[in-house]
Amino acid sequence: MAASSTPTGRAPWSLSLLGTLLRPWLKIKRDPAEPAQLLDPEQPVLYVIERRGTSDVLILEQACQEAGLPSPLRAGRRLAARRRRALLMLEPQRGLFGPRRRHAARDGLLAQLRALQGQPGRDVQLVPVALYVGRAPSRDSGWFRVLFSENWAVVGRFRRLLALLLNGRDCIVHFSPPVSLRKLLQDAGEETPQRLALKTTRVLRAHFRRVRAAVIGPDLSHRRTLVDALLASEPVRAAIMQSALKEKTSRASAYRRARGYAMEIAADYSHPVVRSASLLLSGFWNKLFDGISMHHFESLRAIAPGHEVIYVPCHRSHADYLLLSYQLYQNGLVPPHIAAGVNLNLPVVGPLLRRGGAFFLRRSFKANALYSSVFAAYVDQLLQRGVSMEYFVEGTRSRTGRMLPPRAGMLAITVRAFLRAPRRPLLFQPVYIGYEKLMEGNSYIGELSGQPKQKESLLGLLRAFGVLRQRYGRVTMNFGEPILLERLLEQRAPGWRGARGDDDERPTWFPGLVDELADRINIEINRAAHVNPINLLALCLLATPKHALDEQDLRQQLALYKTLLAELPYSGRVTLTPAAPDEIIAYGERMGWIRRIKHPLGDVLVTEGDQAVLLSYFRNNVLHLFAPAAWVAACFLNNRRMARVSVLRMGRMVYPFIRSELFLCWDDDGFAQRLTEIIELFVRHGLLQTVGDARLLERGPGQDDGAYQLRVLAHSLLQTFERYYVAIATLVKAGPGVFTAAELEQTCVLTAQRLSLLQQLTAPEFFDKALFRGFIQQLRAQGVVRGNAENKLEFDAELAGVVRDARLILSRGVRETVLKITPGSETAAPAAHSD
Repeated sequence: MAASSTPTGRAPWSLSLLGTLLRPWLKIKRDPAEPAQLLDPEQPVLYVIERRGTSDVLILEQACQEAGLPSPLRAGRRLAARRRRALLMLEPQRGLFGPRRRHAARDGLLAQLRALQGQPGRDVQLVPVALYVGRAPSRDSGWFRVLFSENWAVVGRFRRLLALLLNGRDCIVHFSPPVSLRKLLQDAGEETPQRLALKTTRVLRAHFRRVRAAVIGPDLSHRRTLVDALLASEPVRAAIMQSALKEKTSRASAYRRARGYAMEIAADYSHPVVRSASLLLSGFWNKLFDGISMHHFESLRAIAPGHEVIYVPCHRSHADYLLLSYQLYQNGLVPPHIAAGVNLNLPVVGPLLRRGGAFFLRRSFKANALYSSVFAAYVDQLLQRGVSMEYFVEGTRSRTGRMLPPRAGMLAITVRAFLRAPRRPLLFQPVYIGYEKLMEGNSYIGELSGQPKQKESLLGLLRAFGVLRQRYGRVTMNFGEPILLERLLEQRAPGWRGARGDDDERPTWFPGLVDELADRINIEINRAAHVNPINLLALCLLATPKHALDEQDLRQQLALYKTLLAELPYSGRVTLTPAAPDEIIAYGERMGWIRRIKHPLGDVLVTEGDQAVLLSYFRNNVLHLFAPAAWVAACFLNNRRMARVSVLRMGRMVYPFIRSELFLCWDDDGFAQRLTEIIELFVRHGLLQTVGDARLLERGPGQDDGAYQLRVLAHSLLQTFERYYVAIATLVKAGPGVFTAAELEQTCVLTAQRLSLLQQLTAPEFFDKALFRGFIQQLRAQGVVRGNAENKLEFDAELAGVVRDARLILSRGVRETVLKITPGSETAAPAAHSD
């Protein structure tokens, strides 16, 4: 390329010799891997680095050689103003007896700008390059190397030399997009070159600080300094005074209690500990998993600098936060501070988690005003210092594999902190984490069956090391569409900049905005789902009465699911295993999820016992992706022929409830359009036929392959409709004004438990209390039921029509069984039990 043509200048022999000696010690990771694609090959390049040092210059030179970029050491006549090197250093140039040229970078930039003013046809590309030594250690890195990792401190020549010797094979060179000096001049208008050079150097310094904060982490002061700052904040001081007055104690006593809260909460982030944990986790993950994949990470990497990032992943396992932090660190972004339940603050483990960035919070602290103020002030401090955070809006691990209804407490605290001091743009980064086997699988089965949740303990943690004896397949981490808080605020509350975010002065739009944000996070996590082989096997096998399928039928069903996702993608961020149906089946056998039963007429694949129960978890991970197709298929379970308009009309009726439960991404019209697209796909592939003028749809006879595929597809969502029927039938049979919402919920749980025993269901979430609670809340939100003065649920006669319409979807046997075991109006409602 023209820009890399041989210049007339030559690098000093001393630098060439040092570069030759240093080269064996260096292994460079470029970011991006091909930075030449960023540049215009016809224009000369002027590099800018943050720090002054021979080692940084040599690292940059080697990185440019490896990438095929022009050398920073030989500028010659390529630049507009001639200089010996194509390189500027922002750090002041120092001599033996103090500062010699404090503004060398500004002066060099000024010379180029002045030269370009007299050469209208020329341009210079200014390329900022950030260099980090020892940022991403290998598994072979020793503990001593951690002490010389990259940080914010300005180090001397000897320490830099040690860092190169110990960590030189772990260098990151980050090339930023080039800046055209010609364009800067054109945009400057009447601004003088001197002023433009000064402004540009300031912008470059801010840019390097943003990149360093994203890669290394913010420049955190000591934990005690942070605690002192939050205790000195006005809200905490006022809360201390109010607490002393309310409890009639001294201010000093209230202050000590507030300080105790702060020390209980605050992380004690340590770069060496994080690097050490990275080394340990590399081996740990290699023992547990067959690999960790990430998708759509580059979109986050591009937007992260300059933004306050809040990571909001789904919560499936205790491994979630370790995996996310590890992957971020290995790919050049600082691990976030993680909101952890105080139950994890165990001896030995708690201090290590705290040094890795964990800060602890109590499960509930609404009744403790002082604790609330201290915690809110701590979040304020993190945001002010540019610290990224991570928390789970579900509040706890999902025991069913579905996204749980969000608990918006941390979101509200974060949004209020931003409103108080909106220094940097704030974005929420949804992350989907998908597994092929769970370490906690057996405990989830027990909890869903009614066993109490086991408390975390050091002994329990030691027992957990038994998981190392198993393999857990691959893990996939998909980054969803970032949610920019300012954009959401502009849509919901154009006057948001006038709101202070104080707890006592919350604007009327605040609760609605937080709820919308929480739902949007869950929706975006679902829009970034990954469909792995175990998800697909679970969808197929669990939809059959005996959890068994002929091998050929299983192949066809797997192919249908892959076709649905390929021809009608749920979103651009959903990813799908590339494995063919035969490969998926073989993989499921190797992982131990399914068993092959040999037979002369064709092998049968089956999943049994606890394996079938655990597979329901992985089916539920991706159930939302197939909900529209399952609804269309369900319409033809008990009907061979049905009007197209009836499929759409009933779909609109049921959609608000499915949407609330599965966090689907469409509005009502969008869902209707999706149903139309599904119908057309089924017609194209012969699963449905149009009759007459296409207003009627018809499936094949029951023994037809297409009808069988529709039946299997429909059964993936059938238990959801059965659960809805249990709730509505219970209400209608009892009559208006009999149940409170809590009593109805408990009655539904007991009815569903009994129904699951009679039908031998292997899905514990069928009688999950949270799902019934959410459905009842949606009935109230949609105006189907309403509470009277005694909090009893009232409803109109039209609800009985819904029970009758259920015959279109549910079999007669299921409907009769539900009506038989459902308590009638003469039966006293059982008391609701607490968790």
